[in-house]
Amino acid sequence: MTSLTSEEPMRTDFTNRLKQHGGLVALAVILIFNILVTPNFLQAQTLAVNISQVATIAIVAMGMTLVIATGGIDLSVGAVMALSGALAPLIFLSDFGTTYPVLGLLAALFFPLVAALVCGLFNGAIVAVLKVQPIIATLILFISGRGIAQVLTNGNLQTFSNPEFSYLGTGKILGFPFQGWLAIAIACLLFWLVNRTIFGRYLLAIGGNERAAKLSGGPVRRVKIGAYVICSVLSGLAGLIVVAINSASDAARNGNLMELDAIAAAVVGGALLQGGKAPIFGAILGAVIIQLVKYTLLANGVEDEVALIAKAVIILAAVYIQQARKE
Repeated sequence: MTSLTSEEPMRTDFTNRLKQHGGLVALAVILIFNILVTPNFLQAQTLAVNISQVATIAIVAMGMTLVIATGGIDLSVGAVMALSGALAPLIFLSDFGTTYPVLGLLAALFFPLVAALVCGLFNGAIVAVLKVQPIIATLILFISGRGIAQVLTNGNLQTFSNPEFSYLGTGKILGFPFQGWLAIAIACLLFWLVNRTIFGRYLLAIGGNERAAKLSGGPVRRVKIGAYVICSVLSGLAGLIVVAINSASDAARNGNLMELDAIAAAVVGGALLQGGKAPIFGAILGAVIIQLVKYTLLANGVEDEVALIAKAVIILAAVYIQQARKE
């Protein structure tokens, strides 16, 4: 009898630890599987490709994590990527951009991010001021944003050769892809913002109990709008990176289904859909898992459509673990 009663707490403790560190366990399982099964997985080129792909997911997922921390959701991230990605080539390929290449390049980096910022203000104002449900509010840009991008480009694929702009997606520092360094820098900045500033404290407080945050005098509207603005600007940046990687802008495909990847990465990384928690580095972990699952399936001959089912299963598992933690 004594041995049975002593084993029960150990089993419970092991289960709790597994729930708390489920993301790391999943990552370890995927890595071990790939090392044993997937050809050429440990080659440097494979690592560079995965870092290039995961950086855009991670950047958008970190913004999505902030929105989810307020108890919201942003379905428009993919459309914002398409919009910013469409604007950049239009600017540096314009008469002004070709006449003044340096100014054209700076404008091609600046104005798409401004457009993304405006999209974030739009989403945030509808959610925080008009009190529209986030999933409905962001559905407006989800539908119209990509359409605007296609109208701007007449639905055409924009190809270009601009080494300076392409550095955003193909450049390397110390052998490490530039966008990987960029993702790490953004993660450090957002981690500081969430954990060391008043904005971060109210961000988590709003997700935990919005009414209490408001009664305590917190700037609820400004913080919620700020979360959507940051999410949109990061989505705009991710759109620029994707265009820079491909040296082409396709408004119909740029950022397509990114909202699915970003939400999945945020949830797998530990963000609570009810709000109140913003694990920034967890979002990166979630993005790595999402990317590796997709890479694993494709590298082993599984069709791309199956990856969508796998992502859905991952989200379901993450939500199940969240519910188990609450119980």
